[in-house]
Amino acid sequence: MIKWLAAVVGFAIRGFSGAILGFLFGSFIDGLSGGGKSSTVFSDMTRQQVSPADFELNLLSLCSIVIKADGSVNQRELDYVRQYFVANYGKEKANAIFRTFNDINKKHEISAQRICTYLNQRTRYEVRLQLLHFLFGIAQADGVIRNPEVNKIREIAGYLKVAMRDFESIMAMFIKSGDNAYKILEIDKTATNDEIKKAYRTMAKKYHPDRVNTENEAIKKGAEEKFKEVQKAYEIIQQERGII
Repeated sequence: MIKWLAAVVGFAIRGFSGAILGFLFGSFIDGLSGGGKSSTVFSDMTRQQVSPADFELNLLSLCSIVIKADGSVNQRELDYVRQYFVANYGKEKANAIFRTFNDINKKHEISAQRICTYLNQRTRYEVRLQLLHFLFGIAQADGVIRNPEVNKIREIAGYLKVAMRDFESIMAMFIKSGDNAYKILEIDKTATNDEIKKAYRTMAKKYHPDRVNTENEAIKKGAEEKFKEVQKAYEIIQQERGII
């Protein structure tokens, strides 16, 4: 608003050239005060996105936190992470990622909260959901998901600002119970058939691989697995209730 007032005053004093100077000066004042639409446009244009290299290193850092969560480093969990990176990035790039991670890890303490804060500002919610799916996969690699591992992933989910119901839905894919299919669809067993159909449509949309806008192949594959689990959960309930 100030820029237009300044333009009018400038025009009254020095004509067209004064209007231009007034507009530029007013725009500067608007920018300092945070007023007008220009600040919003500017913040949108300068919003940082995580680079593939940074994402991979932060992902590996979260992996190391989960691996150490139960107080011991399990070789099968380490192998799971390494195989995953090799399968998705190739042996040469995976080795380079691990070397860089080891160098950084020697110099800096890994902070889950700091990493998650960084990712929250640069990744979509759907990507962060797939991160949790991947971390549960690591915990399950040795055949048993222990309470300290669950608690650590729950803590990370909190830092990633993931809703508790979404966290429980992902956890249900790895820790089985009688009502797993319902937990995956984020509904109660008392839900009506129509509510179940609606929940399935919502979850299928939320976890569709196309929603995960990332160059990271590991996370894309995690999205595909999650989508299949949602479909499988709905099929189980369909058969159980005879839903057509």
